[in-house]
Amino acid sequence: MEAKFCMTCGHELETRDVDGTMRRACTSCSFVHWGSYSIGVGALIVKDDKILLVRRAQEPGKGYWTNPGGYIEQFEPIEATIQREVLEECGVEATVKNVVALRDQPRSIHNIYIAFEMEYISGEPTPDQVEVDAAGFFSLQELETMNVAGFTRWLVDVAFHGRTQGLTMDTEPVVPLDGYGLFRV
Repeated sequence: MEAKFCMTCGHELETRDVDGTMRRACTSCSFVHWGSYSIGVGALIVKDDKILLVRRAQEPGKGYWTNPGGYIEQFEPIEATIQREVLEECGVEATVKNVVALRDQPRSIHNIYIAFEMEYISGEPTPDQVEVDAAGFFSLQELETMNVAGFTRWLVDVAFHGRTQGLTMDTEPVVPLDGYGLFRV
């Protein structure tokens, strides 16, 4: 769907060249519609050589086993998003350790998906019975007979066979930058 009206002042948008790319721009103010984007997050939580998975109870992916996750909220720090999503979907408390994978999926709404390695804190996997109808920790052997989504199989490989430590959350940056979520090698 094409943007038709300015999100700043409400005037009609027109298509015009902005730095060499045709974009929707306001006819009255300086607003430019840069595109439509969504950011998803996912948790990779390993406990006792088993990974936490949930079974989707609704579309997309109904019936498939995936890692817990969801979409960030407008004013929610990304590390808070993934902690909230894991707790909501399956009652497990975990904290962010590293960013270990990224998926870039350009399409009508450009999707970026960030996978976090997380440290298990507490809780027994209990499905929310809304988004998720089953949850648990599973071994690689158990996954062989489960209906695991393809992307999740790739993430499981990252969790168990990752090649680096990934990006670590910088909780004490050299320059305090309030409101920033900072991750570094």
